[in-house]
Amino acid sequence: MIQVTETLAIEDDEISEKFVRASGPGGQHVNTSSSAVELRFDAMASPSLPDEVKERLARIAGQRMNQDGVIVIFAQSHRSQEMNRQDARARLLELIEQATHRPKPRKKTRPTYASKLKRLEGKSKRSGVKAMRGRPKGDD
Repeated sequence: MIQVTETLAIEDDEISEKFVRASGPGGQHVNTSSSAVELRFDAMASPSLPDEVKERLARIAGQRMNQDGVIVIFAQSHRSQEMNRQDARARLLELIEQATHRPKPRKKTRPTYASKLKRLEGKSKRSGVKAMRGRPKGDD
């Protein structure tokens, strides 16, 4: 069981891990060992996540979530399989933890009268500066 928050936990059987060969540098070792991890988590079918968390998770995950609602995380930055496994799980936990935070609703605000006056005063000053750059009036 993976604990996300105090009230939210994900069962181990909801996550599937597949070990594949990593790309990039590593010499002969990279050709023989499967150290990269492809972690899959079916977020939309998960009984552990509430519906509102699933919606936010879909928005946060972006391209990491496919059409079926499965989050796919590929970790290959470390040389060892276990480190890549921990990295992939940590990234999944971070995504889910971000989705658990409910965003504060935006409150509509209006500019104050003083800020309107200040803006208009600045515009008129700027207008005066630009008007002075032109040809003087009466010298035709």
